[in-house]
Amino acid sequence: MNIIRKWHTLRVLKQYPIPFGLWHEVTRHLPLIEARSISERARIRLLATLFIHKKTFSGAAGVTVTPEMAVTVAAQACVAILHLGLNTYDGWREIILYPGAFQIKRDITDENGVVHKQTQGLSGESWSRGPVIFSWQDIKHDSQQPYRGHHVVIHEFAHKLDMLSGRANGMPPLHPDMSLQEWTETLTAAWQGLLHDLATHKHTYMDPYAATNPAEFFAVITEYFFTTPVALKRHNTHLYELLKAYYRQSPPDLEKFHTKHHV
Repeated sequence: MNIIRKWHTLRVLKQYPIPFGLWHEVTRHLPLIEARSISERARIRLLATLFIHKKTFSGAAGVTVTPEMAVTVAAQACVAILHLGLNTYDGWREIILYPGAFQIKRDITDENGVVHKQTQGLSGESWSRGPVIFSWQDIKHDSQQPYRGHHVVIHEFAHKLDMLSGRANGMPPLHPDMSLQEWTETLTAAWQGLLHDLATHKHTYMDPYAATNPAEFFAVITEYFFTTPVALKRHNTHLYELLKAYYRQSPPDLEKFHTKHHV
């Protein structure tokens, strides 16, 4: 970090810190944060402070974005980049929050080449070099009661990391000490294995949505990595180890944390 950038970072942290009371009130309801160590929570708070300062939060369809909402999104977005750095979220600025699922109209081409107009209700979407869009209702649900392999904030920000390579294709820029061939072969084999299981009606531990394409596969396995890492490691150790190498961390198991704190 050069001197000017370091000075600017320290200035932001000094002048615009997330108030401790606000931070505590929001994150005590977020297992993704509360399950972390004291030092990790402190680092996440610093990253979230810088994130909120750099990004613009906008409400849609009547939503007024409160500080609590901004912290909820920022804190959990920064879990994924805990050891990657905030610059991995550079190149875009806006987060848009809808009250619930939002409608997107798209042209879909079928197997015969015929174009159909389709309307989808989504809980989240990431645009390349554009905004990240969320349903606030889905954020609240996933954040406070994480379900195995399902966390909309983690999912959409995984797409943002993936897009650093130019497009979302399940191939984010890897660290110099990681093998591109190993990454490609491992993720491709796991994705094709999921496609085969679904085609043959076999039970699969993973959300079938991961079979949509390699980009969605990466986003979904990232959800599993951060919400139920033990299960992911049990089902595919090699896949888990690659994600551990990419994200530079070993997440705590939220299922165990939830059980421990709700007995």
